[in-house]
Parts: sequence; structure tokens; C-alpha cells
Amino acid sequence: MADPTHPDPHAHQQRLLAARKRVALIAHGLDGLIGIPGTRLRFGLDSIIGLIPGIGDFAGMLMGGAILTEGLRAGAPNRLIARMLGNTVIDGLVGSVPLLGDIFDFAFRSNAMNARLLLDHLDRHTQTPAGAKPVRRGPLLFLVLLVPVAMFALAVYGMVALFQHLYS
Repeated sequence: MADPTHPDPHAHQQRLLAARKRVALIAHGLDGLIGIPGTRLRFGLDSIIGLIPGIGDFAGMLMGGAILTEGLRAGAPNRLIARMLGNTVIDGLVGSVPLLGDIFDFAFRSNAMNARLLLDHLDRHTQTPAGAKPVRRGPLLFLVLLVPVAMFALAVYGMVALFQHLYS
């Protein structure tokens, strides 16, 4: 029977390797799925969905949140999760600006950046089991969930205000 105070290093390593594969797959789908022929430029579902006014950037942030969630599940440090969340917020805020935001989203590639940050962390920690010290994740998880919802609420408020201004 396994001792709960000493996690199985092999199982921990397998979880980190599985997380690494999921993160790479998510980032590729969101930021690198389609290549532009004759160039090294790539884009993905995040750029395509971001073209939909109003909900596109919100949906992109939610999909990018999958990488943040993988980071939380893999035990990435709070500082790293906060940095990744910052990248997602910047992408969502600037991405919500019509046309300029779409160009920025294509160039900024926050999902690829976040994946690279997390994959680098996982590469450094694949061989070592997680520490026994528990980490408080409640406030950070709350932020990861709150930011996209708050941005969606602001986008809806802005659209309502715009329509009221145009049609009153």
C-alpha cells in the first residue's frame, strides 16, 4: 500500500508528462494550427474565434484558461500562474479592440507564451516529485475564473452602452 505522505515519484512524473502533452496540444490548436504558406507565420483557433465581435475574445480567453488550469493541476508556482494570467489578460484586453486587437492577437500569441512558460517549468520539474508542503490555490483559482467573466461583463456593458448611444 502506498504511503500518502510520500507521493509515488513514478506516478508524479507520469502526471507531469501527461500535462505536458495536453499543454502542447492546446497551445498548438489555439496559436499554431494553421501555417501561412511561404512563411513561418502560424495562427490558430484563438485568432479565428477572436474575429467574432463581442464573444470571440472572451471565448479565446476561456480556451486559453485551459493552459492555466493545467498549470494549477501540475502544481506550478503561484508566481508562474500569475504571469500566465497576466499574459491572458493583456491578450483579452487588447484583443477586444476591433481590428487592432485582431492583429495584436495574431502577433502576441499569449497561449503559446503561456505554454512555453509552463512547459519550461514542467521540464525542470519532471524528474522531482512534488513537495509535501501544500499550496493555497483558492485565491489564484478565483482570479483565473474571475478575470474572463469580468472581461465578458465589461464587453457586454460596452456593447449595450454603444447601442444605447447609437439608437437613442
